Amino acid sequence: MQHVHRRWFPFWLACAAFPALGAPRPAVVELYTSEGCSSCPPAETYLGELAQRPDVLALSFHVDYWDGLGWRDRYALPEAVQRQRAYARTLNLSSVFTPQVIVDGTSSVVGSDRGAIDKALATARSGVPIQLSAPGTNIGIDVPVQSGADLCDVVLVSFVRSAVTPIGRGENAGRTLTEFNIVRNLRVIGTWDGHAAHYQISRDLLAREASDAAILLQRRGDSVIIGAGTLRLP
Repeated sequence: MQHVHRRWFPFWLACAAFPALGAPRPAVVELYTSEGCSSCPPAETYLGELAQRPDVLALSFHVDYWDGLGWRDRYALPEAVQRQRAYARTLNLSSVFTPQVIVDGTSSVVGSDRGAIDKALATARSGVPIQLSAPGTNIGIDVPVQSGADLCDVVLVSFVRSAVTPIGRGENAGRTLTEFNIVRNLRVIGTWDGHAAHYQISRDLLAREASDAAILLQRRGDSVIIGAGTLRLP
């Protein structure tokens, strides 16, 4: 079956005049998927391949609107559905669907369409590289200066690098799925206006089971992602 359905948190912030970091920022690939969707496993496999690329930040957002078909996705997040629907509005899409891939907040393609995703990733990109570190019980986030930048939300994402799930019911009944970079929570921790900045947040803001953390700079108004960085948690 092909599915094509159409608070602020405490942190410490300081501004400084440090230079831009040298590494380019990764492209951000967001897969909207469900363990209850039989069309999604090929997209999840490809996301696992993209997750190995140093120039890509691949994230898997599990939605809950397939849970009524006989299998409840243990990784489904209401926030993932909200985020996907927000993209539908900003990108003028008629509906949301699975598997759907959003690249850099600017383009939507079918998540199993490798050619379309590769084409989107081949587009030259600029933006803001973000450096994350793990001092003690906190997460440090360094964002370089970028003159003329629009106001952005600073979005904290925590995810699980991989998981294996036997599926007992629903469209994928009898299959064992290997899934990658599964988002377990996301939240806006502040805003960024182009000035060099350092954020320091508590690890308590991350999901307890998270293996990795990421930061996205997402432009207010049109959801374009202009910066990203990731950290493997010690």
